[in-house]
Amino acid sequence: MSHLTIVANIKAKADKIELVKTELLKLIEVTRAEEGCINYDLHQDNANPAHFMFYENWQSRELWQAHMGNQHLADYVAATEGAVVEFVLNEMTVVG
Repeated sequence: MSHLTIVANIKAKADKIELVKTELLKLIEVTRAEEGCINYDLHQDNANPAHFMFYENWQSRELWQAHMGNQHLADYVAATEGAVVEFVLNEMTVVG
C-alpha cells in the first residue's frame, strides 16, 4: 500500500490568527512522534497569514486515522472553537 499524503488547509478568523497558529504549533512535536508519521509540516501563507496548511505523510491510512483520534487533536479543536472559518482536508496518493 502507498503512503498516505494529507493536505489540510486551515483558515483562521482575522482576529484569531495568533491563537490558531499557537494551537497548531502545539500539534507538531507530539504528532511527529506518533507511529506511522513520516512528516508533519506546518506552513503559513506569505500573502494571507490567516491561511495555514499542514503537509503530512503517513505510512498508512490506518495509522493516520489513529492520529485523528488522539487527545491532542481534540484539545486543538476545543481550543480553536469559533476561531477557524474554514477547514479542508484532502487525502492524497503520490502518483509520480
